[in-house]
Amino acid sequence: MNKNILLFATVFCAGKLFAQDAQRIHSAALVIDTHNDVLYQSVMRGKDIGKRINSGHTDLPRVKEGGIDVQIFSVWCDEKYGNGTAFAYANKQIDGLMSVIQNYPAEIALAKTPRDIRAITGQGKIAAMIGVEGGHMIEGRLDYLDSLFARGARYLTLTWNNSTEWATSATDETRNPGKLKHKGLTDFGRQVIRRMNELGMMVDLSHVGRQTFFDAMETTAKPVLVSHSNAYALMAHPRNLQDDQIKAVAENGGVICLNFYSGFLDPTHYTKINRLYEKYVTTQDSVKRSSDAKFNRLPAAAKKQLRPPLSLLLDHIDYMVKAAGIDHVGIGSDFDGMSSTPVGLDDCSDFPNLTAGLLQRGYTESDVQKILGENVLRVMAAQEN
Repeated sequence: MNKNILLFATVFCAGKLFAQDAQRIHSAALVIDTHNDVLYQSVMRGKDIGKRINSGHTDLPRVKEGGIDVQIFSVWCDEKYGNGTAFAYANKQIDGLMSVIQNYPAEIALAKTPRDIRAITGQGKIAAMIGVEGGHMIEGRLDYLDSLFARGARYLTLTWNNSTEWATSATDETRNPGKLKHKGLTDFGRQVIRRMNELGMMVDLSHVGRQTFFDAMETTAKPVLVSHSNAYALMAHPRNLQDDQIKAVAENGGVICLNFYSGFLDPTHYTKINRLYEKYVTTQDSVKRSSDAKFNRLPAAAKKQLRPPLSLLLDHIDYMVKAAGIDHVGIGSDFDGMSSTPVGLDDCSDFPNLTAGLLQRGYTESDVQKILGENVLRVMAAQEN
């Protein structure tokens, strides 16, 4: 046989065996995605995510194809929802999720505990969980926190980009410090943390400012969750964690879940947006625009150019593993809450590509299982102790 043909056949067979092994490992693992915004993006707009839809990143068929066993659905609203409206809107989103569960009982069920997760996934169903993204949605009331927990919310992100009266956000601490009446957690903010510990609700520290972060770490008696953030050392965005924060989460026994958004992965992302905006958008468009607004005005071909390779996400995972340890890293995609994803992660059906990438980087099957879900499950279980 020709040596070149033999070499090609050997490489082809090895590649096929690797793909089969990666799929086997992915299928066998418990896959938990800690953050997805499809409730706001699709369900609240009347779309039936029980069926395949031609928009967004998420629907139940694609969740199944991606091998995602546990999907934590984000309940979110921005700062325009204040006292008197935010809590009601949070409940409206939970109502939307409950309708999906009611309409597709053979596909999905609500999970509140690790035991629920094992039971539901053991039946071949998607285990749906709830995370509330933004402390403003409790409207400064502990009874509202209790109510959301009773309905199934198993984490509260202390702030979104907006600060609350009791906790300051990363955005405000870094970009609007002069407007803050306080920095970090107030006494009431510490009460919120302690109440979450009592309930068994994970304290989520994505989006929060450094002062809030360390105040929360000082207050909590339970391991924390960082539901969708990356490494500041690789991409210096206020939403990402600095090295001392990463180490603090590891010492606390918590877990940091990596976000797929290009803008939190690629240090050249925003520079590229500005360059492509100047190239493709008329020079007469002199209105000052945010990066997101500029992105939205780009043609599809330009948006495609902005997508980083999957290797950048793997770099962030590598960094987190080295800084925090293999037991403190997870996945929080942020699907349907972002405008740009890495190549190879078009939507939630592409989760197996992440597993293949981890294996190619030399992670063992046990390592992969921890990153894909077991670390998050451990933190969930620790809330009950």
